[in-house]
Amino acid sequence: MNLYDVMRTTFAAREFTDEPVPDSVIRTILDNARFAPSGGNRQAWRVIVVREQATRDALVPLIEPTMQRYMAQVGAGESPWNTINETQLSDQQIAAAAVPSELIHKLTHAPVVLFVFVDLAYVASFDRHLDRVGVISGGSIYPFVWNILLAARHEGLGGTPTTFISANETALQTLLGVPEQMAFAAMIPLGKPVKQLTRLSRKQVDEFAVLERWDGPALGSS
Repeated sequence: MNLYDVMRTTFAAREFTDEPVPDSVIRTILDNARFAPSGGNRQAWRVIVVREQATRDALVPLIEPTMQRYMAQVGAGESPWNTINETQLSDQQIAAAAVPSELIHKLTHAPVVLFVFVDLAYVASFDRHLDRVGVISGGSIYPFVWNILLAARHEGLGGTPTTFISANETALQTLLGVPEQMAFAAMIPLGKPVKQLTRLSRKQVDEFAVLERWDGPALGSS
């Protein structure tokens, strides 16, 4: 596929057929994804490929509380889990939110699940002292995650970078035997999508790109 076609049709796939994903295909995907850029070219990523049923089942209770709050906040018209505006919901309201078990099951029991971690001893966190949540370290791992999704699309597969389980990172590290300095970056359910979407909805460039300053004119087409 043409690169731009791949970029424009790589969607968040969450429903998959039962068709298995061989190790050879995963290796091909990762062999191409590894050329993603990273700070200092340190390539501080690690991927765990999960298929075992017991591990998949153990993921469900780690994801459920995070997703429950997410669903409750969305239902209340809030932007869930953001670090600027605190939720106005009570613990009781969050606990009452329903989380369809099928929704989690589609993620944890995809044909294969990839877990991507980044070694914090090898990434530069230039924003570590700012009074806000850190985001800079993600520049050394998420290009790799996105390359995985692009490569998967090229192979006729699909997936989505989920992060619900991050709120229970310590339990996840214990479950998978991951060292403490390895930060969880993404859980990617991967498989052949039930339906391949080709027309995605995104904002136009003029809606998010401006010239010179925050209040500058929109980037034109000329």
